[in-house]
Amino acid sequence: MSFSIHESKKYSLPFPILFLAVLPIFLPIFLVFPAVAQGESATEEPAAIPELPTVPSTFPEPPSEADIEAGATVNPLELNQPDPLLPTLAVDRPLSPQERSILDTSLDELNRQAQAQLQSGDLAGALQTWTRELRLRRFLGPAEEVESLSRVGEVAWRENQVTEVRFITQRLQEIEQEIETRSPVDYDLLLQIAQAYQTLRARDQAVELYTQLLQQARQEQNVDREQQILVALGSIHLAWFDFANAATAYEQLLTLAQSRNDAATTIEALTQLSRIYQDNNQPEQAIAVQQQLVEIYQRQQRYDRITELKQSIGDNYVALNRPDLAAPNYQEAFAVARSAQQYAYAGDALQRLANLYVTLERFQDALTVYQLLLDVRQQSYDTLGMMNTYDQIGQLHQTMGNEAQAIAAFQQGLQLAQQLNYKVSYFNTRLQELGRQ
Repeated sequence: MSFSIHESKKYSLPFPILFLAVLPIFLPIFLVFPAVAQGESATEEPAAIPELPTVPSTFPEPPSEADIEAGATVNPLELNQPDPLLPTLAVDRPLSPQERSILDTSLDELNRQAQAQLQSGDLAGALQTWTRELRLRRFLGPAEEVESLSRVGEVAWRENQVTEVRFITQRLQEIEQEIETRSPVDYDLLLQIAQAYQTLRARDQAVELYTQLLQQARQEQNVDREQQILVALGSIHLAWFDFANAATAYEQLLTLAQSRNDAATTIEALTQLSRIYQDNNQPEQAIAVQQQLVEIYQRQQRYDRITELKQSIGDNYVALNRPDLAAPNYQEAFAVARSAQQYAYAGDALQRLANLYVTLERFQDALTVYQLLLDVRQQSYDTLGMMNTYDQIGQLHQTMGNEAQAIAAFQQGLQLAQQLNYKVSYFNTRLQELGRQ
């Protein structure tokens, strides 16, 4: 069956009528989709836009000579005139991604130039180039600037450039204050600044900021960050011989490491505490942590570490006037060292033990130890050590009134002295005093 054009027209509907006919079908869709879109936009938070430094379109006039003579400070890290590496702008605005990339590449090249100048001996030229780099780094963002300030500051401190260190430290403080006023606070960047202070040996600034970050890490239960900061604080205090605060930091680190079953950090904290207590003349505290280290190394069968610890424990007991406890530790140190063929440590332990017996006037015990010491020196082919031991044996026999034994010991020492061509006249004098040569 066919239809003509005229016939088809009588079956068609006018457009307005057709639209009204299909509207009930599509209306729910039009109503639903805007609601869904609205719901999504309501729940989504807008992404945080990082604050990018604004490049000025105009620059302040630098201080005049009259201002400088009047005492005006010229901060070399402040940009007070246009730099060819910056684009000329009509208005103040951040750099575009392409402009940032170009500037970043140019500043890396300045850094390479400065390093080359430093290697060639031109320190002044290198610092001038680095200062220009630092002036411009701020336009790439605070993270990039802090990294560069730390890098250049380390060189300035190493080369004893006090003025440069001071200006760099001031700039770091300015950035720190800017970050602390923002919300949310970038604690990662603050940690980077604290590390830069530490590099510059700005102790007060570093300790203050690390302490603030330590509190924040504990609030967030960020134990990794807490551990990192405690290590830094301990290191800073120790570098300044502040034993009390260094001990506090490492004691807290020890507690944290033990709670985490972190063996490596536990050993590090105990080792640092041992050194702190030893250097600060706190023998009781030193013995306590050294004993813990001995127990750990025994479990790990690291006997090479035990010998030195046992000697230190013996020394601390001597300082506490407890020779009865010092002697066994020296003996254990010798036994462990001999089994591990650590002849130098074995000799040191025996020398300490012999000195202790001489102090206690246990001369026969001292002579027995000296004979063991001679064997150790001989096994390690330590001719000088053998010569000195014969000297000590001779002096001890002379004190005891054993003239014949003293002469025999000094003669043995003289033979070794002649081999070494060292202290020959000393032994001859000793023998002359005894009436024999």
